[in-house]
Amino acid sequence: MLEIESLNVGYGSRLVLQDVSFVVGKGEIVALIGPNGTGKTTLMRAVSGVLKPCSGKLRVLGKDLARLSAAQRAQYLAVVPQARDLPEDFTVRQTILLGRTPYLGWLGQLRPGDRERVDWALERVHLQELAQRYMGELSGGEQQRVLLARALAQDTPILLLDEPTSHLDLHHQSILLNLVQELAHEKKLAVLMVLHDLNLAALYADRVALMVDGRLRTIGSPDEVLTSKNLAIAYKVPVHVIPHPDYGTPLVLPDGRGMPITRQ
Repeated sequence: MLEIESLNVGYGSRLVLQDVSFVVGKGEIVALIGPNGTGKTTLMRAVSGVLKPCSGKLRVLGKDLARLSAAQRAQYLAVVPQARDLPEDFTVRQTILLGRTPYLGWLGQLRPGDRERVDWALERVHLQELAQRYMGELSGGEQQRVLLARALAQDTPILLLDEPTSHLDLHHQSILLNLVQELAHEKKLAVLMVLHDLNLAALYADRVALMVDGRLRTIGSPDEVLTSKNLAIAYKVPVHVIPHPDYGTPLVLPDGRGMPITRQ
């Protein structure tokens, strides 16, 4: 579904991503993890078409991303961005309707199917009661859910999420990630998402891609990637990794005793 091959991305003369290669398959969730500043968001921006790579290939369903127009890309890739620049005077419903833009005809007329898709997205993200509220009245967590609903309304085979749980409490983190997992597996979406919470990556990802200093250090199942050795090298902090008592997935516990403690 999504192929990343020998990707190099830079800002000016400085390379931020170097020789990154992996694929995201149909019905698969790949969680992108790594320290701050290691290039995770840059990779997401390149895949979404916002940044032009210096070299390498990006393919969606076998098609070269560089040869697709913005409108064509929007029919293959939906993005839930980290940054928010949402129109404060739009209602929640109007904002989610923006997800249908790639499918509108020459006159920009909405079809019954467009409204049905928006209604479905509102329901799946539990936003029906906020549909007529203005975006400027919403909390950060509510806005994050609107961004996900807009992406779902876009109805694409590939979903990109950059830190989708930011600003969400535990309850809504669980709702959002359970929904993403359900959609990926049932509707066979290819999902690439950046997560800072390693335990959420362990619970919800089929595979985990660990980025270090702009390179892909390793990719594999959560058990293969989320090891004490890998994480200690990547994050430069000692960690313990034990099986989760209920799920059996890796449970990552920072070792505070191995870190310097500064007392005021």
